[in-house]
Amino acid sequence: MQVAALVSGGVDSSVTIPLLKEKGYDPVIFYIKIGMEDDPSFSDCPSDEDIEITTFIAKKYGCKMEIVDLQKNYWETVVAYTIETVKKGLTPNPDVMCNRLIKFGAFEAGYGHEFDKISTGHYARVLEKEGNFYLGTAIDPVKDQTYFLGRITYPQLSKLMFPVGDLPKAEVRRIAEEMRLPSAHRPDSQGICFLGKINYNDFIRRYAGEKEGLIVELETGKRLGSHKGFWFHTIGQRKGLGLSGGPWFVVEKDIDENIIYVSNGYDPVSQYRDRIDLDDVQLLHPDFKLENEMPVRFKIRHQPEFNTGKMLHDDLGWYIQSDKAISGVAPGQFGVLYHPENPYCLGSGIISER
Repeated sequence: MQVAALVSGGVDSSVTIPLLKEKGYDPVIFYIKIGMEDDPSFSDCPSDEDIEITTFIAKKYGCKMEIVDLQKNYWETVVAYTIETVKKGLTPNPDVMCNRLIKFGAFEAGYGHEFDKISTGHYARVLEKEGNFYLGTAIDPVKDQTYFLGRITYPQLSKLMFPVGDLPKAEVRRIAEEMRLPSAHRPDSQGICFLGKINYNDFIRRYAGEKEGLIVELETGKRLGSHKGFWFHTIGQRKGLGLSGGPWFVVEKDIDENIIYVSNGYDPVSQYRDRIDLDDVQLLHPDFKLENEMPVRFKIRHQPEFNTGKMLHDDLGWYIQSDKAISGVAPGQFGVLYHPENPYCLGSGIISER
């Protein structure tokens, strides 16, 4: 079986190579360039160190290696999606879309279609049963990354391998140390690569501009200050508001009037919701079906814990009725659905502002 291994230079994807070799595979290593380092405005996201580490691993294990430049594809899809989403006042998730559109989209179409399987360093599992494939949660609940994979398609899933999904993070680090991999003590990546060291707000300002608006206390209607555009703020945000007497949390946004509504205190009631409306629900397996009042586990962000609730449907569409009110429900983010008992990810929907 021919395996294409996506290696970024981080410890997780690096360890996939010795694991694949142990199982008798001879993977071809691919390093995908997506950072916008060729644009002078984004010159602080170098890939030199990543490529050096990936090249070392390829030589160490006798693997062929190719560098694939998907910067243009990334800009035209993931970055464009990010800019369009924030201009609407919603909260994007570029990592979710990168998996679907780039790693398992553009890469598969251009290179991966020649291989039987595509391997990555994601903490997740592909569970096979009677010829069907299911996206399963990782053994390590803290590192589980199925939230970021909840938007991929079934054909994409059927080609994937996640070699570290059966291992706790500590064991992955141990293997990297034992194999003397240069990424053994490298910290986990943070943030969105295409931004490099550029501040997220600076990036948004460049493409969305500024427009002054009011910051208003939700409960009293009192004007507390001003902001430079609703697109700089997301539901649940606490930092960067410039208000005294806090903490203050963003709890609502009026897009038409460019108003940010905030509430005071570490646990304001207005920050909580028990109904999470979903648009464009997409399920990961052809046999999966949504049923009214079916129980589900779900996540509205990348976190170890699951929330529980049930799926309901009304004239507005599908929504999750959470067993408990939860905070930080940000329209534009993804609500990822899981089987109530089995380790299956069912699919995802886009959290709606309705």
